[in-house]
Amino acid sequence: MSVKIRLKRIGSNKKASYRIVVLDSTMSGKGRRVEDLGTYNPRAKEENQVLNLKKEAALEWMKKGAIPSETVQGILKKAGVKA
Repeated sequence: MSVKIRLKRIGSNKKASYRIVVLDSTMSGKGRRVEDLGTYNPRAKEENQVLNLKKEAALEWMKKGAIPSETVQGILKKAGVKA
């Protein structure tokens, strides 16, 4: 089973926010997630509300072989998580 870390869109029209989730790579974005790692809200007004992330869990999944998408890789880099 190949696992990916990617964004899952939530929120209403024109007010998107995202969950950072671990998914089986064969599932769609709407598929059953393995674990929630946090949230990403690019529209937040305060900087501390933009990203809520379980850094240790993300690092553990990457050590197990989970592949982050390009966008999630950038978010993790900004958060200080290094694989």
